[in-house]
Amino acid sequence: MRVGILTLPLHTNYGGILQAYALQTVLERMGHNVVVFDRPLEKSKLPLWKMPYSYTKRFIKKYFFGKKDEHIFWERYVYHCSLVPRQYTQRFINQRIHRYIIRSFNDIKEEDFDAIVVGSDQIWREIYFKLSFGQDSDFSNAFLAFTKGWKIKRIAYAASFGKDDIKEYSAAELHDIRNAIRLFDSVSVREESGVTICKKEFGVDAQWVLDPTLLLTHKDYEALGPNIQDSNGNSLMFYVLDDNVEKDELAQKIANDKGLRVLRANGRVEDTSAPIEEKIQPPVENWLGDFVSSSYVITDSFHACVFSILFHRQFTVIANKERGYARFSSLLKLFGLESRLISSPSEYKPQSDIDYSFVDKILDIQREKAMSFLEEALGDKVLS
Repeated sequence: MRVGILTLPLHTNYGGILQAYALQTVLERMGHNVVVFDRPLEKSKLPLWKMPYSYTKRFIKKYFFGKKDEHIFWERYVYHCSLVPRQYTQRFINQRIHRYIIRSFNDIKEEDFDAIVVGSDQIWREIYFKLSFGQDSDFSNAFLAFTKGWKIKRIAYAASFGKDDIKEYSAAELHDIRNAIRLFDSVSVREESGVTICKKEFGVDAQWVLDPTLLLTHKDYEALGPNIQDSNGNSLMFYVLDDNVEKDELAQKIANDKGLRVLRANGRVEDTSAPIEEKIQPPVENWLGDFVSSSYVITDSFHACVFSILFHRQFTVIANKERGYARFSSLLKLFGLESRLISSPSEYKPQSDIDYSFVDKILDIQREKAMSFLEEALGDKVLS
């Protein structure tokens, strides 16, 4: 079966990249031909009529008024600043993910696909969808509204709202989304709260399933790089998207208590004040390798939490409510690890080590459940 995966575009986010890779890999192992829809990084262009005015204005600001930060060819500079941070993550994307490049949803043609799978990550959170596809984009397309009338299978696998509610949706969006999601053949969501949202808001029965990254084993990820070999290290991996002094101090305290060194695992890609060379995101393989060389992880990232579990690491998660609290609580509740979740560094308390024999038993059951969902959902192509 020819399957397309609709997820948020792939850039520098390790979790976003690896969940797309994982879902692609699982579907391919099931015997399907799979591509992941992705948007290219493109230079913005000035209209021809505006070029003389804009370039002249920038030239005057830079050389007559001494504004050193002014760039005459601003569009070229912005493109460069976007390209440099993703140079290593893009290499992984190009090598490992079978991309189907789209500039708009009109580029996806019915005759090229037997099924489209939506998921995972926060594809059903409006703010992230519009940041990825444009503020003027039709949010109902996240629910495959653009496929209306198509004779294909529509499946949601571990699609995420990110939050416990959808208050950010407008009344018009809700109307269009209800019409679109009711055309799905099968719906599954990544958070337990998503089951309630689908039933209450859309009248759709949804199944709660694992994030795609959890469908692969740590050995699958070890195979991606020569330095990714499972062994407890002597470092504390500090992977925090929203850093502050309190989180730094907590990392150092735990490291001192456990006799570990702090290993900072990400570049300053989201720091607008950082020099361009410090915004370069390290390779995906390096990020996976950091779990290997660490015995403890502190993070505010959902997928760093996931990979801590996959690599059997001890960890503490500092939830970021703005980025989506439901993701963390749902995941950790599934494995009985709610005590690992705190809302601020001040809530931290030392805990006994995680019993991963218990966690793995749950993971095996949930993997079987997820695979059964996919096998049933991807039956014969619907012809009417």
